[in-house]
Amino acid sequence: MRTATIKRKTKETNVSVTVSLDDRSGTSVATGIGFLDHMLTACARHGKFGIVIEAAGDLEVDAHHTMEDIGIVMGQALSQAIGDGTGIVRFASMSVPMDEAIATAVLDVGGRGYLVMNGTFANPGPGGLPPDLFEHFFYSLCINAGVTAHLSFAGQNDHHKCEALFKAFGIALGRAISREEGSTEIPSTKGVL
Repeated sequence: MRTATIKRKTKETNVSVTVSLDDRSGTSVATGIGFLDHMLTACARHGKFGIVIEAAGDLEVDAHHTMEDIGIVMGQALSQAIGDGTGIVRFASMSVPMDEAIATAVLDVGGRGYLVMNGTFANPGPGGLPPDLFEHFFYSLCINAGVTAHLSFAGQNDHHKCEALFKAFGIALGRAISREEGSTEIPSTKGVL
């Protein structure tokens, strides 16, 4: 089974993430940031992978360090669980509507981390969080996971836009990391991701 647990402890945060790419039964998210818990739970549920996240951070300062470090550790855990990528689909995309909002995620799980994100949130952003933290979270995740992601969203309600974004990302990720039946190849002309 493709699983990994990564822990990171700094003077600002203490984060543990376990990902189970083939078993979604073990999803539990406790970050100290209720809105982020909701988003990450939706991401994993709709992506059909399991994730257990426990995080404590210096939220008395703000949410920046906690969200950044969760992104780093989640990315590292995904990278380790994916391994050399033998048999994965690699490329996937998804558009998800939520009432008036829509979000699209186009992913390449090819070993190169990159993020392009188009869309805006009001200030304060969804969940009362600074709006730039969501892009920073996805950047930290993608760079550490080796995922190229093009994310876009539009709409009127920030909660709807953000939730559609996390769901679209989760579904696209779940599809990209799924295994093609019978494939024993690494999906790259280079022979490595």
